[in-house]
Amino acid sequence: MNLTKAASLASVLVLLAFVLAAPVIAQDGTIYPLDAPEEPNAIPLGTGGVEGQTAPESWFRQWGDPMARNISTATLTPFLPEPGTANGAAVIVAPGGGFMWLSMGNEGWEVAEALAEQGVAAFVLKYRLRPTTPSLDDFNAWMNRPRPAPPTDSSDTSQEEAPPRPPSRDLSDQLEDAEAAYAMIVERAEEWGVDTERLGMIGFSAGAGLTMYSTLNSETMDLAFIGPIYGGMGPVEVPEDAPPMFNVIATDDFLFGGQFGVIKSWHDAGKPVEFHLYQNGGHGFGLGNPDRTSNRWFDAFVHWLDVNDFLTTKSGE
Repeated sequence: MNLTKAASLASVLVLLAFVLAAPVIAQDGTIYPLDAPEEPNAIPLGTGGVEGQTAPESWFRQWGDPMARNISTATLTPFLPEPGTANGAAVIVAPGGGFMWLSMGNEGWEVAEALAEQGVAAFVLKYRLRPTTPSLDDFNAWMNRPRPAPPTDSSDTSQEEAPPRPPSRDLSDQLEDAEAAYAMIVERAEEWGVDTERLGMIGFSAGAGLTMYSTLNSETMDLAFIGPIYGGMGPVEVPEDAPPMFNVIATDDFLFGGQFGVIKSWHDAGKPVEFHLYQNGGHGFGLGNPDRTSNRWFDAFVHWLDVNDFLTTKSGE
């Protein structure tokens, strides 16, 4: 069995194991302990550990979704199209979780598998996270802590009108992981059937933040396109070589708040941008939740890739 078929088969088996187990667990916000899954195709990126991290990597399930926390070893997992179906395009997939955990199923494996079915080589980036308490009970209590209500005055456009500010969080570890993932894909492009001129990055929530942070700050990544999905919407300073952007968010997402700053920034810089503002979907919908208008965003993304020739196999590939 060749590497492409083996990688695809193993990826499907991992996903199938979680899908079959999901109905046993209530599909609600309760946090359940979860044994770490086997990740036979996960490739360590060799970017080091996390300062102050003493707790081992651990997993839990919430909303039926497998999630990982206390990640101190970054990995990259290929999801390669079946032989004969690959078109050369490739995407780094960055799950979200507030840089405290990663939604590996909903925003990682499932998205990567959907991309592979479209002939796109997908690579799930399990990046390093900030340390959390070793105790799942303590983590659950922290997750369910009282939070201040979001502002209700959507007429306040001060954030959109404010000048761009550098991100307040230090994402140096996560950027290093993204750069290492990009470098590995470029290095193994022939083996994985990747056209490096059609290598992009898509991320969800915090993963969207990492996608944007990489676009704005990396000196080694040359992304062909980006897809920040329900990420921050504030204005940014757009690089001269900024790639085309596909952006998605729902009006009932707490990260939206009536802001269009990043869209305006891209538009004003003369860079290609497609923006989908959905009536509903909330936050963290991954490929989609039942009976939400945001359910069709992935179809729109694939169509956008196609129209912009990112799915076009070049002669000689």
